[in-house]
Amino acid sequence: MNRSASRGFFRTSLMLLVAAVASTLPATAASATVPAEVSQHARVGARADAARGCAIVYFDLGETLVHTAEDSSTGYMPGAAAYLRELRERHIKVGLITNVPSSWGETDAERAAALKKEVDGSWKGSAPFAWKDFGDRIRTPRTEAERKPAPILWERARAEADGCRLVYQAETAEETEVAASLGYVAYRIGQPFRPAYLPARVIEMLARGPR
Repeated sequence: MNRSASRGFFRTSLMLLVAAVASTLPATAASATVPAEVSQHARVGARADAARGCAIVYFDLGETLVHTAEDSSTGYMPGAAAYLRELRERHIKVGLITNVPSSWGETDAERAAALKKEVDGSWKGSAPFAWKDFGDRIRTPRTEAERKPAPILWERARAEADGCRLVYQAETAEETEVAASLGYVAYRIGQPFRPAYLPARVIEMLARGPR
């Protein structure tokens, strides 16, 4: 295949992937009412982002972005660091929706801090995990009943999105199916003949599309 044909094949494949993802979207919007405790300033800023196109990409953590080896050490999944870097360069926000013991803290922030300590304590990658990219968008169960695949963590993240397109990426069909049923663009990673992660260009297209 010559270079021109190769570029054409890539563009065609990309558009087919966009069409396949779009076909999974529900007819209703993926947004929900923002909790009252979110400030008016934050709501106005989020609505402005939504008007010009925005997306938040949520991930599972284990075996989606981070791999745990047989010796219990942790490191990036293949391609994960580069993918997060590309999303960062394109100003696409990211978050985590991940199960941890509810006993790790009373708040998302406390449980996120315990999660960071747990991962960093066994990390053997050459570059540290990009915690800063996720900010305060780390959703964890407040009770054991909230653990995935219960829908509450996706619902909490959706309630704070205020109109932005929501994407969820994970390695299991069960989780991606639940996310899709709640209005997320769900992408199961690690599938043959597909990109390891949903291409950033596709996410940008989805962000600008109808909700």
